[in-house]
Amino acid sequence: MHRFIDRSITARLTAIAMAVWVFDTGAQTARTATSLVDLSLEQLVNIEVTSVSKRPQRLADVSATAYVITADDIRRSGATSLPEVLRLAPNLQVARADANQYAITARGFNSVLSNKMLVLIDGRTVYSPLFSGVFWEAQDVMLEDIERIEVISGPGGTLYGANAVQGVINIISRGAAETQGGVVSAGAGTRDKALAARYGRTTAGGTAWRAWAKATHREHSELASGAAVRDEASMSHAGFRADHGDGTDHVTVQGDLYRSTIDQAPAERRISGANLLGRWARELSGGSRAQVQMYFDRTERDQPGTLRDTLDTWDIDFQHLSQPLPSHDLIWGGGWRHLDDRAENINAAALALLPAARRMTLWNVFAQDEFALAPHLKLTFGLKLEHNDYTGMESLPNARLAWELAPNHLLWGAVSRTVRTPARIDRDFYSPGTPPFAIAGGSRFESEVSKVFEIGYRGQPLPSLSYSMSVFHHDFDKLRSVDAAPGGATFNNNFEGTLDGLTSWARWRVNDHWRVNASYARLKQRFEAKAGTAPLGGVASLGNDPPHRWTLGASLDIGASMEVDVQVRHSAALPSPDVPAYTALDARWGWRVRPDLELSVALRNIGDSRHAEWGSAPGRAELRRSAFVKAVWHY
Repeated sequence: MHRFIDRSITARLTAIAMAVWVFDTGAQTARTATSLVDLSLEQLVNIEVTSVSKRPQRLADVSATAYVITADDIRRSGATSLPEVLRLAPNLQVARADANQYAITARGFNSVLSNKMLVLIDGRTVYSPLFSGVFWEAQDVMLEDIERIEVISGPGGTLYGANAVQGVINIISRGAAETQGGVVSAGAGTRDKALAARYGRTTAGGTAWRAWAKATHREHSELASGAAVRDEASMSHAGFRADHGDGTDHVTVQGDLYRSTIDQAPAERRISGANLLGRWARELSGGSRAQVQMYFDRTERDQPGTLRDTLDTWDIDFQHLSQPLPSHDLIWGGGWRHLDDRAENINAAALALLPAARRMTLWNVFAQDEFALAPHLKLTFGLKLEHNDYTGMESLPNARLAWELAPNHLLWGAVSRTVRTPARIDRDFYSPGTPPFAIAGGSRFESEVSKVFEIGYRGQPLPSLSYSMSVFHHDFDKLRSVDAAPGGATFNNNFEGTLDGLTSWARWRVNDHWRVNASYARLKQRFEAKAGTAPLGGVASLGNDPPHRWTLGASLDIGASMEVDVQVRHSAALPSPDVPAYTALDARWGWRVRPDLELSVALRNIGDSRHAEWGSAPGRAELRRSAFVKAVWHY
């Protein structure tokens, strides 16, 4: 009987994944007006980042596993979508499932339904209460306008709240004053076509603004047999940003809207939405700073034959940074978020969210203090209290110790506790949508809990060489399981286990024209059912990750106008479902024809006609060798 239920549950969970998995992303190509190519490594490690402590810090002083993807990294990668850009971060695992779908995470649990990463775009949290994760197709940006992407692997709950379990991806765009004038980007290739334009000006009153629009078309992927997969997609996106500052106050208003259609059987799915954000920051006396941010976000998803879903999110956040005592940097604040999710269950014979509509309110308060124990030794304590409608109050503490052994040499350690709170799929999912239920929502599903221990070292022994290494141990409890129940199954918290790993990377500037980078990551996971329980489906449902992966890249400037970039990336085999190991070779050639015009050719998977990165054979898509030609004109 259990074997029959297990097969039934597996089939239905596959249907769930297909119902939720339908939401995926496409993006654009990248080019910056100001290049970082001439910066030395010493200047690069001095880049200020804000994701670790919500205040500006030198990258060299950050007590966390942090990697920064710069605007020039994006431009020289030749990437045509935001997920492809994220491949540049050695502390992320990125796997492409088909023409549109990606599995993106840090430190394990990878899935197209990854639910333990927090993603921010200019301060706006990208989050779906449906599965506690990110629908990448709704988060497109104009890559030419990205200033940097800060990728933090490891828990970030004290500052960012529940669900920042495995890491934070913070996408930061350039201010409107830095994007004046016009840019037109056009590209076409064997798989993609893209067109984007942006224009910015400054008013007589000193308000800088920009407006942009883009369109992308992505061809269908193919199976190993050569048969076409119905996943062709067309996406359009437009947005604006305005900034005004007088030295004391700075106000930002920005927003965007989007629409996508993605082919599938029996009919194409549609995704659309819009958001509007306002932020006001004021510099106070004594070096203090206060900031208030508010945004509204609407997303609409129409999955033919399954469900239609509309989500409205209202969010307000306040934070205050000060130095109340000598050698203390204190940040505190709070936030409130209201989510109104309305699902239309159009195929209740297969599945449903019950209740169809749910309103959820979250609020939080937090404080974090960094203080010097000695001239080169700093200790950080932080705590966030966050309340949600499912499990009530959650506590998210962390402590970090940073020891500067020498200039640009930092040894650090951290201890944290973080949680993933229940999503609608955990509590409200039923299949079928009317009794008797084969799968019933887990009405008592609790938060997943992670206790994390980290040690890292970041150094720059030479002006031309920098490196970073960190090791980590995660102790998980109450991980999601599918358990047998009278008449079927339900979601529960009966998996537990540990995760250990290492992340490392290095950059070497051989000379003024030649740069080399390398990375290596290793992961070991040990999960099991709690004593006295027998979840259905096994631990494979928790994610699918390679035990190790590495990258090796080089960037070469040829004269004053040409450049060549090569990147090799290797992933070990995925265990369940089995995906063979692969090694991919990507390259880009760029030519600055004149100061305002650049041409480039990007090649993907040069050494391999095709390979799979995700999914079960024989129904998984395989990535084929591709080329993309692009022109970028500044005026």
